[in-house]
Amino acid sequence: MSDTSLAEVLRERGLRLTAQRQLVLEAVYGLGHATPEQVHAKVAKTAAGVNITTVYRTLELLEELGLVTHAHLSHGATTYHPVVGEQHVHLVCRICHAIQEVPAAMLNPLASKIEKERGFQVDPAHVALFGLCARCGGNQ
Repeated sequence: MSDTSLAEVLRERGLRLTAQRQLVLEAVYGLGHATPEQVHAKVAKTAAGVNITTVYRTLELLEELGLVTHAHLSHGATTYHPVVGEQHVHLVCRICHAIQEVPAAMLNPLASKIEKERGFQVDPAHVALFGLCARCGGNQ
């Protein structure tokens, strides 16, 4: 996302573009999938004065603005990633911790069945499936 478009999104909400907000957004886009601590470490390389609390607050704001989203890809901290393209589901390898993305549409048959039978609407943006990737699981 460009400085201009981020500034426009913030201005629409009555907020201003700050260096910290820009750095956090750039870190998320640069890292792909990152915990707040990983984002903080990347931001700190450029702006050592940005503290972890600012990173958490900025991530929450960026998520409210629809620029980033989060998923729970481990038992640890929440992982943030950019909102780009179509929604996707995360496939997380339990051995090597590799993360793959597949289109959320792959879950449509299951999501439809769950909604029909349980009246529950699945939010695919927050779905993570854990298992073994092809490399770690072989052809079992």
